[in-house]
Amino acid sequence: MRPTDQTPDYPFLDYAELGLSPQLDAARRGGTLIRVRLPYAGEAWLATGYRDVRKVMTDPRFSRAAAMAPDVPRQTPDPPFVSTIMDVDRPEHGRLRRLVAVAFTERRIDGLRPYVREVAHGLIDDMLRQGPPTDLTQALALPLPMTVICRTLGVPLADQTEFRRWTESLLALRKITAEEFRAVVDALEAYLRDLIRQRREQPTDDLLSALVSARDDGSRLTEQELLAFGVTLLAAGFETTASHIASSTYLLLTRPGLWEDLVTEPDRMATTVEELLRFVPLNGGTGLSRVALEDVEFDGVTVRAGEAVFVSTISGNRDEEAFPEADTFRLDRDPEPHLAFGWGPHRCLGARLATMELHEALAALRERVPTLRLAVPPGSVSWKAGTVLRGPRELPVTW
Repeated sequence: MRPTDQTPDYPFLDYAELGLSPQLDAARRGGTLIRVRLPYAGEAWLATGYRDVRKVMTDPRFSRAAAMAPDVPRQTPDPPFVSTIMDVDRPEHGRLRRLVAVAFTERRIDGLRPYVREVAHGLIDDMLRQGPPTDLTQALALPLPMTVICRTLGVPLADQTEFRRWTESLLALRKITAEEFRAVVDALEAYLRDLIRQRREQPTDDLLSALVSARDDGSRLTEQELLAFGVTLLAAGFETTASHIASSTYLLLTRPGLWEDLVTEPDRMATTVEELLRFVPLNGGTGLSRVALEDVEFDGVTVRAGEAVFVSTISGNRDEEAFPEADTFRLDRDPEPHLAFGWGPHRCLGARLATMELHEALAALRERVPTLRLAVPPGSVSWKAGTVLRGPRELPVTW
């Protein structure tokens, strides 16, 4: 599809609950990239198909660093002024990723599983003690990943409310001025600087201490990179998982037979989690952009050097070519690997941790609250609006 006077505005926000935007579906079924108009700085390309999304995310001819320039089409009024590990290219990206990847190895995540299970069961203990109905978002979906990222990074649990307020501002889609955004980042960085000072004086067994050590002992991490890691891990470390736990529970409780089957056949938990990760959309189709460093061909479409391309992983996860009956939640599929955590060098570092937390949250609910059900009609569930992430704002349940 070539640019026309009918170039649609992006992001596409005409979706409901766990569905995708009809515009996104139409774009994907068109078979190639389309042109879209961003709120600021003009037009860009949008990749919606599974193969195209993977290509953009892995091809070194597309640059994340170049997308930080002030004239690149974007969703915010002002260009980004805080660079994180997600905003650099190889080889710099590889250097930074190796420094933090030690915290997310399979062995370390497996070692954390008993703690996650203990936290999940403790939260459900509180929920059962208070009795039904309850809001599962506040009772389990939010506090579980928040507690886990606090332990992983080394953030005092008493400060959860404060840093959650900061991350909600960073993830908001509402129009926020550069001054307001900068004030939030400054507050979060000041908080992290104080934690870093504490770790320098008294190291502990957490990720922040490991990063401080990399900064101070080996000179492998600059002070700004250290702060950027902290901001990124706090902002992305719990809100995404919390939204997925709530949305996944909603799906299981509203599709006939799914929850009952999971209760009676617990050995299906692993395949259920993977299908939930594929099927449940965590955003409204938005995503990070990349800029072509040279001309790149896509099945009849040429992306010229200097042009920006956005990718929609949630659309790629509904591509019929990769996932037969993609709009159907199926536990008997042997699909291509899903794109829930991205692909290529920028694939989410916390993928193992998020998957494990979702597994343990659902497993604890299945074991402890087998009669779980919605306390309101599905259409009465309140969903997030004006934020990057999707999911139930409140999820009233009973048992």
